Amino acid sequence: FATPSISEILFSFKGRILRKHYWFSLLAIYAVVFIIAIVLGAALSEQAATIGILVLYVPIIWIGLAVQIKRWHDRDKSGWWVFISLIPVIGAIWALVENGFLRGTEGVNRFGPPCA
Repeated sequence: FATPSISEILFSFKGRILRKHYWFSLLAIYAVVFIIAIVLGAALSEQAATIGILVLYVPIIWIGLAVQIKRWHDRDKSGWWVFISLIPVIGAIWALVENGFLRGTEGVNRFGPPCA
């Protein structure tokens, strides 16, 4: 079982990741966005800072989807389960429980071997 690289965790939609990778990725994303927002807000006008944050929105969405899809894969579910989050309240809670708190499947599943 190989440990995925940071670029595989953040940018690839293939494979599986552990809960710890999921949580560390989310915390890192939130920390980076928070720091960038503070720096942009302090260094630029409000309008320029808003544009800067909007530019960052696309990679943030990509990374969030990649991390969550790989957690669904670890649970032996299709990445399409990411859309459950669109159901108000219940969907977000379901995704949080499945991805953040439940173990992945033991051994190899249809999305590959578990990572270390």
